[in-house]
Amino acid sequence: MNAPLPLSAVPPTWTTGTTEVFKTGTWRAALPRHIQAPSPCHQACPVGGEIAEWIGHARAGDWRRAFEALVRHNPFPAVAGRICHHPCESACNRSAHDEAVSICRLERFAGDRALAEDWALPAAAPMAAQPGRLEHVAVVGAGPAGLSAAYQMRRRGWRVTVYEAAGEPGGLLRHGIPPYRLPRDVLDAEIARIVALGVELRCGEALASESQWATLRARHDAVFVATGAAHARRLPGLDYDGTRVLDGAAWLRAANAGVPPRLGERVMVIGGGSAAWDTARSARRLGHEVTVLALEARRQLPAQREEVDEALEEGIRLVDGALLVHAVAGGAGLRLQCRRVRFVPGAARGAFTLEALPDSDFELDADALLASIGADPDLAAFGDTLARAGPLIAIDANGAAGMPGIPGTSGMSATNGTPGVWAGGDVASLARYFTEAVGMGQRAALAMHAVLVGRLPDAPTTSAAAAPASEPAVGAGAIATWYHAATPRAAAPRLAPAQRLGFDEVQLGLDAAAARAEAARCFSCGTCIACDNCITVCPDLAVRHAAAGGYEVLGDYCKGCGLCVRECPTGSMTMREECR
Repeated sequence: MNAPLPLSAVPPTWTTGTTEVFKTGTWRAALPRHIQAPSPCHQACPVGGEIAEWIGHARAGDWRRAFEALVRHNPFPAVAGRICHHPCESACNRSAHDEAVSICRLERFAGDRALAEDWALPAAAPMAAQPGRLEHVAVVGAGPAGLSAAYQMRRRGWRVTVYEAAGEPGGLLRHGIPPYRLPRDVLDAEIARIVALGVELRCGEALASESQWATLRARHDAVFVATGAAHARRLPGLDYDGTRVLDGAAWLRAANAGVPPRLGERVMVIGGGSAAWDTARSARRLGHEVTVLALEARRQLPAQREEVDEALEEGIRLVDGALLVHAVAGGAGLRLQCRRVRFVPGAARGAFTLEALPDSDFELDADALLASIGADPDLAAFGDTLARAGPLIAIDANGAAGMPGIPGTSGMSATNGTPGVWAGGDVASLARYFTEAVGMGQRAALAMHAVLVGRLPDAPTTSAAAAPASEPAVGAGAIATWYHAATPRAAAPRLAPAQRLGFDEVQLGLDAAAARAEAARCFSCGTCIACDNCITVCPDLAVRHAAAGGYEVLGDYCKGCGLCVRECPTGSMTMREECR
């Protein structure tokens, strides 16, 4: 546009020598804009991970930068890559084209690469002294929520001490997830990285009384409570005798420690969540014939589909859509009286109704029954100092706990000289997913830091670099998919069923070539890849590189044809109607 034309090409009545005099922008009704918008996977991620960003680094072969982008939000990429329920993949725009990107397995590859090459977490920032502060934050519980909060607070320079009742850190990651899903060396290495930042970890120190709780609060500027849910729910009418009827969580904890209680040949597991399937698969590996009895139909089971599929491949029987009515002891075993039901989910998480099907009673036999139907927190040590929401600690959107009956105290007591309290994970939520707990720890840490440095917390967000809220998430229709050849999702390598009846890891990682190819499948939704398509296709030369990076549209010349929007392979151009 700006290049002078040769004299032979200049019309006789046109003496300017350039096309800039033709301001064709007056013709348009809408103007394209170059934007940075959130991807749907980012919005679905419980930790607010910048997925398009770190996969972009992976696509370029820079796994170190991919790891560093990952751990801004989640210090456990190798753990998450194994056990996350990956809602990001359900939201992935690529699924409308062929198949969703295997985000979870890419995260595992980055996490495993970091462990293999001994990459450290970014160093903790120095913290300027705060007048009147002890500079000391307590975290009660070394599960995923507690360790996430400790990590985020330590990154910001705070002195952090984690108090854990058990002899080792990890919470349910260690005691509730079997090693064939989460090898202990992986868990230990990712926890060790957090401790290496300067987090003090004190195991074997349980919070057992109100006086201990009061002392703990007095010694710290703020407290994050993440004590989990340790009280297993019990089925009514059953005699938990420790031999034929047992708590599934307690049995699994013992099995993961290598000392499982002895059971008979036939084991019945009651429940449909991940804990029930972990219990069933562990019992199968110990030589038992295992049946799972679940209220939900198979398509409604709360466990991840691949967990269920793998368990059935391993010889576990599923009786779904059925209720245990009564158990009758007889000889050395149990006669289980059951009934078929229709499971109807409620509006709230954990709420449901059951509709008994007529004439559907049946019986099953078992030598032992393991009940895995969930758990509730033990809040006795907090007395009446924290507000409750049913069996949970009541928290606000930032994870701040309030004083019962006193409005306006939620999380803000740290500003008036009284140590504030925040909470997260299973003690404050029924979500009961690993990455949900990590995200809650992160949100609480950001809010704690804000309060402790003397300002109000920002609006709840897990992402320090989230796109502006004014931009909606990029939908599949905004992607120029013709620039993305249809390619199959990376295969999910795993041990063959016949090889699984030990405790070796079942799901195997991608190799380097497969990981790089899978990273290349990402659309980078809402994140510009500087392909220059918008410049190339513009018939009016109205798009140019912006001085601050990205692209800008010259309103004097753009006719609003929308070609740049149509040809953008990442949805980073959008049209905005103009009213004149």
